[in-house]
Amino acid sequence: MWELRLFKTMDRGVSELAPRLAAAEVDVQRLVETGMEALLGVRFLASEYSTGPVHAGRIDSLGLDANGAPVVVEYKRGTDPGVINQGLFYLSWLVDHRSEFEHLVGDKLGANAAAQVLWSGPRLICVAGDYTRYDLHAVREHRRSIDLVRYRFFGRDLIGLETVATVAGRPTQGRRVQHKGLAGMGPERLVELAAAADEVLLGLGDGITKVQRKHYSAYRRLQNFASICPPQRTKVHVYLSLDPADIDLVPDFTRNVTGLGHHGTGDLEVRLRTERDLERAQDLFRSSYTAA
Repeated sequence: MWELRLFKTMDRGVSELAPRLAAAEVDVQRLVETGMEALLGVRFLASEYSTGPVHAGRIDSLGLDANGAPVVVEYKRGTDPGVINQGLFYLSWLVDHRSEFEHLVGDKLGANAAAQVLWSGPRLICVAGDYTRYDLHAVREHRRSIDLVRYRFFGRDLIGLETVATVAGRPTQGRRVQHKGLAGMGPERLVELAAAADEVLLGLGDGITKVQRKHYSAYRRLQNFASICPPQRTKVHVYLSLDPADIDLVPDFTRNVTGLGHHGTGDLEVRLRTERDLERAQDLFRSSYTAA
């Protein structure tokens, strides 16, 4: 059930914009595909992707998330008890056709992106009008990473998205080596500081998934909200998905890295040297988590 109420301010008060479902499923699909990276944190690759004559199906949308994980997106106008099973059906097909997907990624995003596809964490994102309690229970019984997202249209040009369930799943065997994380890297003090930051990020709320890449650890709700890089000589770098223009930057603590190359995702860099730095960074961590 959609609980958010949205109002338009007017000279003589406010007018409520009543939530509504799309007239057709394709209306939701077209809108999400047009703004997929902003809405879901996923780079759009293909629409209505054919699974061939034997499988005889079409995947609504294919994408690649910020960590390089393959993503299947399935849409339903309202409540449909088959959306999860249908999506998992297509996700299994995708995992069995890795080379075909990597070829698609190479064509759309380049050879470097294709070489770094994270097959240990393929994802299914369902976007629907609503879900039943059986859906919410079912996602927790699967080993795959699944996100259930509820949508509503407001007025003529507004859409709201609400993540109602996020399950990390269990890693599947991939061709790439899984790394052990931060342990044993850098001075012991910085390793402990990185571990403390990890604990803070994972403790911000429910539905947080940690994704381990070669050069960073990412923390995700529906989208990445933070990344931690291995400790350097004197500091730990944390990158947050916040607009640096909205932040009062503090020299040698926070930095705008928009357009600058770095490992991890996010445009706001936070430098941690001491436990005090971690304490004053926690409001920024929480703001990035809330916005994800």
